[in-house]
Amino acid sequence: MTDLTTFFSGKHTSPWQERLAFVISMMKDISSQADAKSLVAAYSRYMNQVMPIDRRLSLSRRGLPHGSVRITRSSTWTDEIDPWGSDARLPIFTSGLLSEMIYRDGPTVINDLQLDPNDPACEYLEGMGSLTALPLYDQGEALNMVVSLRRARDTFTPDTLPEYVWTANLFGRATHNLVLGDEVRKAYDAIDRELQTVAAVQHSLLPQELPKLATLEIAAHYVTSRWAGGDYYDFFPIDAHRCGILIADVSGHRTPAAVFMAVTHSLAHTAPDPADPDAFLRHINRGLCRHYTRETGRFVTAFYGVYDDDARTITFANAGHPPPHVRRSSANVFELDGNSGIPLGILDDETYAVDTVHLCEGDLVVLYTDGVTETRNGADELFGTERLDVAMMQAESTPPLMLAAVLGAMDAFRAGVTHMDDVTLLAARVR
Repeated sequence: MTDLTTFFSGKHTSPWQERLAFVISMMKDISSQADAKSLVAAYSRYMNQVMPIDRRLSLSRRGLPHGSVRITRSSTWTDEIDPWGSDARLPIFTSGLLSEMIYRDGPTVINDLQLDPNDPACEYLEGMGSLTALPLYDQGEALNMVVSLRRARDTFTPDTLPEYVWTANLFGRATHNLVLGDEVRKAYDAIDRELQTVAAVQHSLLPQELPKLATLEIAAHYVTSRWAGGDYYDFFPIDAHRCGILIADVSGHRTPAAVFMAVTHSLAHTAPDPADPDAFLRHINRGLCRHYTRETGRFVTAFYGVYDDDARTITFANAGHPPPHVRRSSANVFELDGNSGIPLGILDDETYAVDTVHLCEGDLVVLYTDGVTETRNGADELFGTERLDVAMMQAESTPPLMLAAVLGAMDAFRAGVTHMDDVTLLAARVR
């Protein structure tokens, strides 16, 4: 009968080329397995060719009280049990030979197996004359063990233990890594499902329809860097000829930012006077400071303007947000900068200066979050406001085409580099 040491040494009768081909085939097969169950099956197939045995057991004491041992796999089982998904079906023993061996924290060789008829694991050991038990270490402890049994006596020698323990632990580590990888994938899948739910809720908070105004046509683009994010835009009808336009950006990314985005949405929709930009922003700011941002360090930048459909004016205030850019019909671009205050959620007594600008027929206004200007390319350069202005000046004179021009310029600039921030764009044309 071949043993592992002889097979891999020069003492074996097979030419080294055949043994090398066998090893390469085994390594390729094992390395291609995507889950622990198939890895165990592949490893067993190959090792049975090198070292035939009559019975094999896998043991574990992970998560069990001292002295207890669980059989996770047996070659005698006709109904294979998944040891990583069906713990309740696996037998547990609190005493006997299997318990003694795994808590010995080292290998065991028994060449004259005398079985105690009262051993709780008797059915797994009866009829066998010799065994070798190989500990599989994790964090310095033998938490798992592989027991190989043969009917004949005197078939295992301690001389082979170093190689057996070595190869068994390499295999055990590979199996454990696959189990951990599977758990990580499942965790990520669960997180992804939760993030999709958060994203769906977040999208439901955005306007379902754009305002229908006589002298202003609006288009919107909104995309998060990964499922949920902190960008926010909204519209607030005030009366027959006035409408509030809000664009905001919560500091940070993903789910925490999305939560604060929802909070900002709630505060904005409870503002008592949306016709006054200063009062509107102060209401949101007080709510954030008093209830949400003191312990988190988060803040929200926001631009809020009230468009007068009759007068073609926008009255606005800015809380630390990038100012909108206006392309005048003569193709020059300027900013609605005014006197910007600090972001919302920092000082609860902040006030916000209000300015009014008259817009002309044909003006194109672009409101955006910093995910636009902070888009980076492979050289770690920023897209910036100058490239934004160039894209605006080259765009056709409709809001959808303006959005397409800016987004196209951003895509060409980043050249495949992944967006690291949320991107929100509003384009409006005065008519």
